[in-house]
Amino acid sequence: MPASKTATADKTTDHAPAAYRRPTALAIFLIVAGLIGFWAAFMLTEDKFHLLANPNAQLSCNFNVLVGCGKNLNSWQGSLLGFPNPLLGLAGWTATIAVGVGLFAAGRFARWYWIAFNVGVLLALVLVIFLITQSLTVLNVLCPWCMVTWTVTIPTFWAVTLYNLKEGHIPVPERARRFFGTLYSWVPLITIVSYAIVAVLAQIQLDWIHRAFV
Repeated sequence: MPASKTATADKTTDHAPAAYRRPTALAIFLIVAGLIGFWAAFMLTEDKFHLLANPNAQLSCNFNVLVGCGKNLNSWQGSLLGFPNPLLGLAGWTATIAVGVGLFAAGRFARWYWIAFNVGVLLALVLVIFLITQSLTVLNVLCPWCMVTWTVTIPTFWAVTLYNLKEGHIPVPERARRFFGTLYSWVPLITIVSYAIVAVLAQIQLDWIHRAFV
């Protein structure tokens, strides 16, 4: 082969886009997390309907003074946008499942789609942080279904955000991409640390270890 053609072929190879690798683990996680989150939102919605029909209804999620969801559902914090928060969960977790299924089917989304999804996940985390703060410092109660939502929202935020950073969907320098790629492999540990922070704050504020089973 002439030298000019060889050089051209080498140049084309050097600049060829990397083959797309389906993020199977992320896809499966989003489907599972979405199903769990949807179930928790559905249970909260059902309990809200019970309270609307009968304000004195005994909810299955009410275990004692510390653990229950009735107080949360009846508070203004439980309807931040003028309607019950669980409706946001039903919509948000349905979208999460859809993204997971799309990825599992070898779908490849545009950058704007990933950024839009990441913004949605970020807003969900902000809402969860606000509700955690309100539960611990104002309402002084731990809502079981709410805690299930917290449990899946936190790792969903870390997984989606770090994936987008390492893949370059969120533009960052190459060195930062490698750093976030390393962090992405540590999402389980980061999630556990996040849980631990919430548990410690709850213990400081509510002494839940001693009170939850009274």
